[in-house]
Amino acid sequence: MKKITAFIILISFLSCSPKLFKEKWTKEEAPAYFKARFETTQGNFDIEAKRVWSPEGVDRLYQLIKNEFYTDIAIFRVVPGFVAQFGIHNDSLINASWRKFKIDDEEVVQSNDFMTISFARGGVKTRTTQIFINLKNNKRLDALAYSGVKGFPVIAKVIAGKDNILQFYDGYGDRLGMRQDSLNRYGNTFIRTNYPEIDFIKKAYILN
Repeated sequence: MKKITAFIILISFLSCSPKLFKEKWTKEEAPAYFKARFETTQGNFDIEAKRVWSPEGVDRLYQLIKNEFYTDIAIFRVVPGFVAQFGIHNDSLINASWRKFKIDDEEVVQSNDFMTISFARGGVKTRTTQIFINLKNNKRLDALAYSGVKGFPVIAKVIAGKDNILQFYDGYGDRLGMRQDSLNRYGNTFIRTNYPEIDFIKKAYILN
């Protein structure tokens, strides 16, 4: 029975993954500068990204937005006066595909000021899909050292819609941030059933 189940999962992955993930996407270089829009349940916000801030990080952000990763994505961790974090896809196969292609670590060039955006990471070469928006000046994140890495390189900053970001539901605080295994395994059904107030990224796309 286990072999049959594994075979079905493999067939499902092979049949849908070419449309949802392609390895060549992870090799695409971002423009030196680009803008993008995120449509959310609280309204839109726009960002600008400069490749000079974090070449590897901005490339990955561009790849994810261009290839529609940030579609129906829960803003699962909103800590008041700290950060709003998202980047776990509803489809665990898509998450697993992108996680295979981790990006190299880089030094912090731009400070983690209010409304700047950085990749979350938990150690050496762990940046993949999760990003956070700084809800205040978090300059201490520029030099925070742990697990072999130092700081969180900024990849973009919000240039419009800041008030909408500040409306993201923060009543759950860090609770969902501690349950990422469940988010990966059960997706948005788990979130909407157990944490119904959570806000979502509806979609994101390049503006120029």
